[in-house]
Amino acid sequence: MEDLIEQFSVYLIQSGKSENTIQTYALNVKQYLRWFADTYGMECRRLHRENILDYKAYLLNVQKYKGRHLNARTINGRLSALCSFNRFLINKGIQSDVVVDKEDFAKVQIEYANPCTIQKADVERFRQMILEAGDKRLYALVTILAYAGLRISEALDIKLSDLNLQMKELVVRKGKGGKQRLVYLNSKIVTAVREYLRTRRADSEYLFASRESERVDRTVINKLFKRFSDTITPHMLRHFYCSRCLESGYSIHEIAAQAGHRDLKTTLIYTNPSREEMKRKAELL
Repeated sequence: MEDLIEQFSVYLIQSGKSENTIQTYALNVKQYLRWFADTYGMECRRLHRENILDYKAYLLNVQKYKGRHLNARTINGRLSALCSFNRFLINKGIQSDVVVDKEDFAKVQIEYANPCTIQKADVERFRQMILEAGDKRLYALVTILAYAGLRISEALDIKLSDLNLQMKELVVRKGKGGKQRLVYLNSKIVTAVREYLRTRRADSEYLFASRESERVDRTVINKLFKRFSDTITPHMLRHFYCSRCLESGYSIHEIAAQAGHRDLKTTLIYTNPSREEMKRKAELL
């Protein structure tokens, strides 16, 4: 089965999926195959609709009672991987029928509150702690995430040739869905990156390189974030950026273009009040 997963990964590469998507899909399919083996006591040889719906029910219900409740988006991510795996199996001639599609996805509860739960003071305190710890690479990365709104995968994919600090511009070449976009940088980012480059010794085309590889791994970054904060994550900084843009007068279309949102509905979430504000208003009733 490991060989089949490797072939699936190659299929995803040929389909133009990003490196992060390939890793996530492969992991999700492995989790399904493990569940199948544990549940039925045999190896999964092809996908059956009945099994997939049982798996969906397991994710929705059984996991909750084990203290590992999964939200609908996470469950749909796993089902999306199985959709691709289904197409792969058809492509390989292993099966001929489609047994799972988007109609089987779990219903996602609409998010009515702004997902950003941190303030500018929190972000600036976080940045200062990193700066005083002497980690200029992490300081530059955090500044880009907070004030350019990049996804962590996009930030780690930045090459030196993508940056134009004099023009305060950055080309994101591997955005979600393979789309390229131009992002405008502020002085905070320019200063942080320039100071980092003064101490950077890596011989790599990637901006955020490491001693072990051409590009630092996101798991390393996640561990570093946890060293300085229990609440701030790379994705939370993206939420912070979108919220700050709205407060600073950006239009919805401008935020969508800068953040690389494919659907304006995603951007519109940031027009909602925060959870704290909604709770405060509830007390006034």
